[in-house]
Amino acid sequence: MRGQDCFGRIARRPAWVLAIFTFVLFVGPAAIAQMVPALSGPDEAMEEIPAAPIPKWIVDDIRRMRAYPDQPPVIPHSIEGYQLSVNANRCLSCHKREFTQGSGAPMISVTHYMTREGQMLADVSPRRYFCTACHVPQADVRPLVDNKFKDMSELGFKPAGSE
Repeated sequence: MRGQDCFGRIARRPAWVLAIFTFVLFVGPAAIAQMVPALSGPDEAMEEIPAAPIPKWIVDDIRRMRAYPDQPPVIPHSIEGYQLSVNANRCLSCHKREFTQGSGAPMISVTHYMTREGQMLADVSPRRYFCTACHVPQADVRPLVDNKFKDMSELGFKPAGSE
């Protein structure tokens, strides 16, 4: 009858079939694991590697050209020691709409006063409150990756209606 004594049939197989089955079941995974390269690299002794010098911040207060459209502007001054927490935001003491005339700093974008749905708020949106999530100071270093961005005008496209 079918389904009965299926283990008995395995026992009647030749010994070489059971040997291959045992090899594939137990030795195969170990052999495959040895063929896969280690993900962590070779074990090396802990050694001290000198750190690269900390780059100098560009603090000349000159507004930089943006590298691509919609790039958040970089911070052209030092922000060392600025408090930026849930309770205080030193950036807003100069860049908030009502303080820009006295400070001479550029006003933050009106988009910072909007909700995700585009509704205007009386104060800075909570999702735009932590400035350094998008805006960073500029360091005097060589770029890690070359910037190959080309503006549409450099590609030969003309503005709509210019023909």
